[in-house]
Amino acid sequence: MGDPRRRLAVSIALLASFITVAAACGSDPEPPFDVRESVEQLHITHAPPGTELAVLDGSGAQVATGTTDELGSLVFRGLAPGDGYRVETTTATPALSTGPFTVMSVASSLPPQRFYDDQTLVAGYQYITTRDGTTLSAYVTFPKGDPPYPTVVSYSGYEPSKPGEMIGDGSLSGLCDGLPVVCDAPNDPSSLISAFFGYATVSVNVRGTGCSGGAFDYFETLQLLDGYDVIETVAAQDWVMNGKVGMVGLSYPGISQLFVASTRPPHLAAITPLSVIGSAHTTMLPGGILNDGFATAWITNVIAKARPYGQGWERGRVDGGDTQCEENQLLHGQYVDNVEQARAVRFYVPEEHDRYNLATIVDDIEVPVFLASAWQDEQTGPFFFTLLDKLTSSPAVRMTVYNGVHVDAFQPDVLEEWFTFLELFVAERVPVDIPLARAIAPMLYEEIYGVNDMVVDPSRFLSYATHADAVAAWKAEPPLRALFELGAGGPTIGEPVATFERSFARWPAPEVAPLRLHAQLDGSLGPTAPTGQAEPYTFRLDPEAGGRSILAPGGDVWDLLPDYVWGQPAAESAVVFESAAFTADTMMFGTASVDLWLRSPVDDADLEVNLTEIRPDGQEMYVQSGWLRASLRASGPDATELDPAPAYTEALAAPLVPGQWTQVRVGTAGLQHVFRAGSRLRVSIDTPGGSRASWLFANKTFPGDVVYEIGHDAEHPSSVVLPVIPGATVPVGLPPCPSLRGQQCRTYAPYTNRVPPS
Repeated sequence: MGDPRRRLAVSIALLASFITVAAACGSDPEPPFDVRESVEQLHITHAPPGTELAVLDGSGAQVATGTTDELGSLVFRGLAPGDGYRVETTTATPALSTGPFTVMSVASSLPPQRFYDDQTLVAGYQYITTRDGTTLSAYVTFPKGDPPYPTVVSYSGYEPSKPGEMIGDGSLSGLCDGLPVVCDAPNDPSSLISAFFGYATVSVNVRGTGCSGGAFDYFETLQLLDGYDVIETVAAQDWVMNGKVGMVGLSYPGISQLFVASTRPPHLAAITPLSVIGSAHTTMLPGGILNDGFATAWITNVIAKARPYGQGWERGRVDGGDTQCEENQLLHGQYVDNVEQARAVRFYVPEEHDRYNLATIVDDIEVPVFLASAWQDEQTGPFFFTLLDKLTSSPAVRMTVYNGVHVDAFQPDVLEEWFTFLELFVAERVPVDIPLARAIAPMLYEEIYGVNDMVVDPSRFLSYATHADAVAAWKAEPPLRALFELGAGGPTIGEPVATFERSFARWPAPEVAPLRLHAQLDGSLGPTAPTGQAEPYTFRLDPEAGGRSILAPGGDVWDLLPDYVWGQPAAESAVVFESAAFTADTMMFGTASVDLWLRSPVDDADLEVNLTEIRPDGQEMYVQSGWLRASLRASGPDATELDPAPAYTEALAAPLVPGQWTQVRVGTAGLQHVFRAGSRLRVSIDTPGGSRASWLFANKTFPGDVVYEIGHDAEHPSSVVLPVIPGATVPVGLPPCPSLRGQQCRTYAPYTNRVPPS
């Protein structure tokens, strides 16, 4: 892009020439920039770099100022909807002014149906125009046969609209006649799988990424409205079956489905979000502690690729003559630095953060939903459980949960049901069987997991006489499906196959009977509260813990048996309580709460609790964790015995009083696990870190040696309450250790708790 200093000098000279020419002509000068009206925003392009501009409202009052970037662009955000806005220079004499402009509200921005009807999409690469004139890059694939086609949309800030290519090295080209996707593969995995099953796919980059116009800001209002416009534009195409489309995607394009569906596009048929978050807050700030591992790394990477030509493939498009992609890069430098936003957040501010909290908006979703996520997901995390009881407006819901990692939403038991769901609610037909597509499944699993012995079976609903009968049968099944012990049910240890499954009517499961175990004087856990007095147990704040992963250098959490380095807690670094052996197999499903009495020498404490199983075979298996910054311990209105549900608000925040005992409830994320007869429960309390593969923690530190105390006597009765399913039948024996996905193992070693020195 050349030397920025030279560009600036040329631009200043250009601006001066505009003023000189206009003055000589005796007329008002024409401003050397373009303005696009938008929703609560104005977008400036083609201005001289380094030009300070001001926005004046309809009354002439200055409401915003800013300076154009090196591409001559600037986005004014947060403007009140209204007419009569003007944009003018602040340093030129006379000022260069243009307008009037209208800043749209969300409601006033909705275009008429003809706006969508007048756009024509074809197979291949193209652009979709949104309500403010921004164009989004899109890639469309068609299956074999004549239209109309069942159609799905993938929508994210990755590279979904990057033009498709042949799969692999060309050795599958002979399949292209039967499966066109082989030679024209969309760049999103869920779209690719959908295409194999006979669906048309539309893969779209969110604004500010790839060749899409606009500037990136994590799930801002405009991204949601763009998604609405994409759905309505695609659904208006004459090649779309039933005049409605579904959405597909795992992770980012899974999360985006929930946001877009909350805007209620009239022609959205159904969504299938996989491996999702509960809210931005619970992933970025679990327990109120910055996740300085995956969360900040992910948004840093997305932002880096949202810069002009940041994804790389845009340059090839522009060099090939795509002037729209070139024009769309102009605003990419106006992205919002969401990492800095996250680092600045200390408290939950509902009026600001609720727009990122899916739990506050998914009750607006009025289409069928198929959701699947893993309790040990190393990326998006385990707090999706906050959504499981909130999809109250959806007419058809199927939620599948399991132990596992991020990619395990593609396991066969989920993929089979995912396809059935698309057939019933997007294609709106009795599911069909496509043997050739299913035959490709082992290749998919070879690529993801390194094994090719997993297959995708035909839909369970092939034999129904009518679509209505199939839907009725589907809806008659319980909405919440739990796949237990993923990793131990297949022919190869570690592959994502469950040993058994259990269904529930809702979340939290109505069968749950809370089991409270109390910390005893001797460090055990028992069914009754302790009597008598005992010295507290202590653990030292570990300043290095937050940066500690359980993966060995070069390890891959998606391996069948990852190379974990899950070490025993160092001496004096934890407080550990252990139960007696369970006398019968004990199923747990829900959340747990570790209710502690804490005494601190400083005004705060970052706490982690880990639940593990001490097995009869001498192995210890990870189950689940919870985290909390103690100053944010106050529960919100959704708190229960099993879930403290902290509010994280400034109004309820309260520092610890040094030297004073305080009750602190640390809730775990959702979990499902069977403790076999003869196993024991271990509860560990320590400094956050060293329990997960990719989540790292920016823990608070203090000068000197900080030692926390945990009470476990009659006066300070710490305890844990667990989500037990009474009388649950477990059809299989103890799984190997290691085997369960996302649940690391180590040889059990007793731990000696420390007490304060005399």
